[in-house]
Amino acid sequence: MRAIGGLWRWRHNPLRRTTDLVEAWVALTALLLILLVAPVLGSVVGTLAQDTLQQAVREQRHSRHQVTATVVRELEGSVLEADPEAAGRESRTRLLADWTAPDGTPHHGTVLADLKAPRRGDHFPLWTDTHGRLVARPLDAATATTHAVIAGFGAALLTAGLVESVRRLVVRSMVRRRYARWDQAWDRAGPDWGRTGTGS
Repeated sequence: MRAIGGLWRWRHNPLRRTTDLVEAWVALTALLLILLVAPVLGSVVGTLAQDTLQQAVREQRHSRHQVTATVVRELEGSVLEADPEAAGRESRTRLLADWTAPDGTPHHGTVLADLKAPRRGDHFPLWTDTHGRLVARPLDAATATTHAVIAGFGAALLTAGLVESVRRLVVRSMVRRRYARWDQAWDRAGPDWGRTGTGS
């Protein structure tokens, strides 16, 4: 609003300097870019992120499989760790387990399970690829959409911040030049400016 008011105020003002008008136009341009371009760019980035992430969701659903593992034994000195993929950040226990891959091959190894007191023979779910190698659980569609929305908002805010930063740099540069011209004008006027008989 200040940008529009600035343009209107300097429209026919006899005290208007060129820099005043340029500064008002810079402010109006920045305002329009923030109001129009930033949301569009945020929407484009969000849409592209959504398409990419949903494609990743589909690929992970196709390539990752949930199998049932069987506890062999809890490892000595097992450390409880937080699962970064879990919503509630449940603690997980390190243990030795057996599982069968989707392609039918048997596997044996160290895994993390969210069993509070694991005993030999307990069953728990595990995510693997087709060949039985351990993988993280697949990304779900809702989480992918959330990430896409955050990416879109981030892009819009980054664009608005960049436009405002450029506007401030331009205005600061104009103000510095204006002050430098004032200093030069005062230097030309000399130290006797305003004294009687100096012709000023």
